[in-house]
Amino acid sequence: MLEPYFNTLNEAGTDEAGRGCLAGPVTAAAVILPEHFKNDILNDSKVLSEHKRNHLRPVIEENALAFGVAHVFPDEIDKINILNASFLAMHKALDLIEKQPDFIIVDGNRFTTYQNIPHACIVKGDGKYLSIAAASILAKTYRDAYMEKIHLEFPMYNWKKNKGYPTKEHREAIREFGLTPYHRKSFRQLPQQLKLDILKP
Repeated sequence: MLEPYFNTLNEAGTDEAGRGCLAGPVTAAAVILPEHFKNDILNDSKVLSEHKRNHLRPVIEENALAFGVAHVFPDEIDKINILNASFLAMHKALDLIEKQPDFIIVDGNRFTTYQNIPHACIVKGDGKYLSIAAASILAKTYRDAYMEKIHLEFPMYNWKKNKGYPTKEHREAIREFGLTPYHRKSFRQLPQQLKLDILKP
């Protein structure tokens, strides 16, 4: 069972989803859980089924002391790079929580300080600590919902299934139809990439 990083501090966990995608935003969440919160299912979103993630989302939202979810979209990703966009999304998510944390725990090994609040970076933290796992669930489910929405505009890329990740199907669609405004132009969309047409929404 996952545990809090601290039992006494008002800790916010933060994590992102969609960093390695070819299309769509990078999405981050920040979550502050009650001190004695427990859940036997909650874990890193990547090891849970879609059904379990969708089950956990309202559980987290209803029980959290505070939470925020934020997107950073492809045009911004292309301007500042995906690493900085991930940090920006986490900062935006932290901006949205109503209760300022005393401490921030971050999934991964890098972060930029937020409002001079102390933080710790934890590799694979989403599989170790409750608040990071909760953030990973919210980031993943909110981003998935967004990708399913924009799938309706461009169904040929099948974003409702691949969520913008570089699957063979997604890349074949890019090869055939070109890029959309939702694609990250700074990413290598195809191996040995050639010039691609930009589709209009």
